[in-house]
Amino acid sequence: MTLTALDQLKNLTTIVADSSDLSAIEKFRPLDATTNPSLITAAASQVENKALIEAAYQQAQQEGYADDALIERTIDILTVKFGVEILKLIEGRVSTEVDASLSFDTAATIAKAKELLALYAQYGIDSDRILIKIASTWEGIQAARTLEEEGIHTNLTLLFGQHQAHACADAKVTLISPFVGRILDWYKKAEGVDAYPIEKDPGVLSVKSIYEFYKAHGIQTEIMGASFRSIDQVLGLSGCDLLTVAPNLLAELNHDQRKVQPQLSATAITVQGELSPISQAAFLEQLKQDQMASELLQGGIQGFIKAREQLAALLGQTFLNPVES
Repeated sequence: MTLTALDQLKNLTTIVADSSDLSAIEKFRPLDATTNPSLITAAASQVENKALIEAAYQQAQQEGYADDALIERTIDILTVKFGVEILKLIEGRVSTEVDASLSFDTAATIAKAKELLALYAQYGIDSDRILIKIASTWEGIQAARTLEEEGIHTNLTLLFGQHQAHACADAKVTLISPFVGRILDWYKKAEGVDAYPIEKDPGVLSVKSIYEFYKAHGIQTEIMGASFRSIDQVLGLSGCDLLTVAPNLLAELNHDQRKVQPQLSATAITVQGELSPISQAAFLEQLKQDQMASELLQGGIQGFIKAREQLAALLGQTFLNPVES
């Protein structure tokens, strides 16, 4: 029997479902799963999740929250409830994102991470199965440093440049999620190009560069390519530690019969010794100089904030200001 591209890829890389769609996760059975505010908002719009939403709202009410605070607490509870349901379907970990509006507040990010873990603990979920997802701002990375020192695992998202990856390595974060597709989108627009051959794809090359940088310096942080636009991009990073892939692309890979060759391998990389830390000043200067990373980091944070606001509006209409039929 011929193995599909997805089967072959699973032998080279840990495949993660980039989805809060429980039926898709059940179908493809990835080891891990990732969520974000956009995915949670989309899942909350599905009729089959109505009971989950109502239970989250009732729990927030019982805890004594009211008005706007009630909706915000409902979102946190709902996010964790989706995580709990996902964990019933997979053997590994689920990434759960901190409110993106806290991305530039280290103390608030730490506090929110602990609130989310406390909710998971209520449902009997061990913290080792949770990755707290935080935007790769300087403040977010420092929050992750503190959390990791306390044994709380983190996933640093919205990562677009090597300076972000460097700071994450210094913080000893568990995992980073460099965004492949968004980098490609930015370069296509900036350079007026419709497409790149996969060997010149800016998003793929960015992750390869970070992978080589980490392996050369013996960094233990896992690298998980994210935000893919095509299965060619996914296969272009075969051999990466992890790849988080949306259900539509998992389906394409499951029907593709091509032979998959590893594109990344730590054995071929020359070890260069220990990495010197990056300072806050150097981080901020490099971020400023990297127009792509700077624009995409800020845009990504704003996008996640907007998605959470959309979910808040949806919940408000459902529970606080229901439309009479």
